[in-house]
Amino acid sequence: MASTSETAGTGTSGAVPQPERETRLARALRESVIAAGLTAILGFFFLALRTEIETGGLVLSTRWGLWLAAIGIVFVGRLALNLFVFGRLGATTRRKPATTGAGFPVAKVLTWGLLIFAIVLPFFFTIVFPQRDRQYIDLAILIMTYIMLGWGLNIVVGLAGLLDLGYVAFYAVGAYSFGLSAQYLGFGFWTALPLAGLLAASWGMILGFPVLRLRGDYLAIVTLAFGEIIRVVLLNWTDFTGGPNGVSGIPKPTIFGWELGRRDGSFNDLIGVPYDPIQRFIFLYYIIFGLALLTNFVTMRLRRLPIGRAWEALREDEIACRSLGINTRNTKLSAFSIGAMFAGFAGSFFATRQGFISPESFTFLESAIILAIVVLGGLGSQIGVVIAAIAMIGGIEVLRNLDFLKAIFGPDFEPTQYRMLIFGLAMVIIMVWKPRGLVSTREPTATLREKKRISSDVVAQGEGH
Repeated sequence: MASTSETAGTGTSGAVPQPERETRLARALRESVIAAGLTAILGFFFLALRTEIETGGLVLSTRWGLWLAAIGIVFVGRLALNLFVFGRLGATTRRKPATTGAGFPVAKVLTWGLLIFAIVLPFFFTIVFPQRDRQYIDLAILIMTYIMLGWGLNIVVGLAGLLDLGYVAFYAVGAYSFGLSAQYLGFGFWTALPLAGLLAASWGMILGFPVLRLRGDYLAIVTLAFGEIIRVVLLNWTDFTGGPNGVSGIPKPTIFGWELGRRDGSFNDLIGVPYDPIQRFIFLYYIIFGLALLTNFVTMRLRRLPIGRAWEALREDEIACRSLGINTRNTKLSAFSIGAMFAGFAGSFFATRQGFISPESFTFLESAIILAIVVLGGLGSQIGVVIAAIAMIGGIEVLRNLDFLKAIFGPDFEPTQYRMLIFGLAMVIIMVWKPRGLVSTREPTATLREKKRISSDVVAQGEGH
């Protein structure tokens, strides 16, 4: 009896039985083999075979090394995910607390660090990369534009919970407001900037009225259609918008009425500083940086006001929001109009930065990129939008320079052909690792006694519920 009880005791004291470990390992190996097999089948015609048009006709060549390397990477990656990510998710998510203590203020330190770095960024590039400073500053301008757009869409999707797939329409309204007012009325950038925001906000309210009763997928389809309607109207109203030819000759922003340049009467002539083309890029950067800070400041202030709490209540449960006496109509219209206003500001800046606009710059792909930035960063998270915009927009540009891979896969390997594939794979890995976004904690706007961070698992997603 003693030996039996000792055997039973030892049998139940182990952490994980050996057959269970073997079963999990076998399941991980089986799924990895299946993933590698699918990669072998799907990638055979894209990776293993290559066709080139030459004088004698179509020439077929093989790249077995690249094909086998892709199969091996998928096998190892899937096996690592099964063993170290998927195997632990079930055990950790159930015990994950809903709230966490204050702890070390990582978000605050990261926020101030990014802000200080953003202030000195143009001079950092000028000193460290003097040969390519214009390219990097222009990339920083593009990233800052998408940060501003992401913050504007975050009001609609992240705070109010209204899934908007036509956000690029307000971006187009702002750009064409400045372009057409400059062409027909002779407005400058600073005069047309508030006009662009006002017109975009008006169109946001116009869109909001028909979709007041829609939720979820239906809301997404209607907003997508609205974005396409705006683009088609701009494309076909040739007499007014220029149609596919667009609007050109859009003026650059001025400094108190003086332009940057070499001619007499310019701002450089006024202050006695020789003109350098990099000065215009630095000036544009600080303009979009100021507009982005304005967007963030207004958003954070509104979140602490009753309208911001009404947005969050609408996101969590619209029926409960109505039962509390909140006017859901005005709440939705305010979210659409304020988010659209910031898109109009960004569109006006886009027009002055490019000097030329056309309907082809405002396709659905732009809305998808902005929405992906908001979702990837974490719905309702301001710092998450910044990180996601840097990763997505800056990551695409970094992937253009993958020449070091030629030493691995051969001199015929062209990295530019696979940058979107690598970027898509990275996006999938991030969303598997962080399905609720890179920043998965939230700070409530209203607290009782103690301020705690809330896990995003208890926050509703932007589906319009």
